[in-house]
Amino acid sequence: MDRLSAAAEKAIYDSHENDLQDAGYRRFLSRLADPLLQRVAPQSYGLDFGCGPGPLLAHMLREAGHTVELYDLYYANRPEVLNHRYDFVVSTEVVEHLAAPGKVLQKLLSMLKPGCPLALMTKLVIDKTRFQSWHYKNDLTHISFFSRATFEYFARQLDCDLEFIGNDVIILTKRDPRRC
Repeated sequence: MDRLSAAAEKAIYDSHENDLQDAGYRRFLSRLADPLLQRVAPQSYGLDFGCGPGPLLAHMLREAGHTVELYDLYYANRPEVLNHRYDFVVSTEVVEHLAAPGKVLQKLLSMLKPGCPLALMTKLVIDKTRFQSWHYKNDLTHISFFSRATFEYFARQLDCDLEFIGNDVIILTKRDPRRC
């Protein structure tokens, strides 16, 4: 199957309703924000990678006292922020859109200080049978799919600690080489 053009992909994203005032959207993002906030120091410096047109997660993290940079290919294309070092990186509902997710995860982890988390949110494949009727795969912008085993592999390859929180939050923590 051919991939969508950038214009067609962005048109689909433009149709999403990610309103900063939407309480349901805030609840959805809190599934990642709440566990992240338990893992980062006060007044940390972070990146919302793939923030979209309505960066509510960054707003929520700023409300909690953190400084958050934004990056999104279509809505906040600021490549200079990809050269900073961060205390955390968040990326919600993004990795399934990536053509080279392993390379992107490696890049995001390289931007983290040792011992700091990369918090992701994406739906996980449960098994081959369920995949056949899975609505998530029918979104034309979703081109990469992950299971728990996929993230276990990434964690081993990228030397990270791994946590699964609920059904769709994944936290990869860059190991601190100073730890024993």
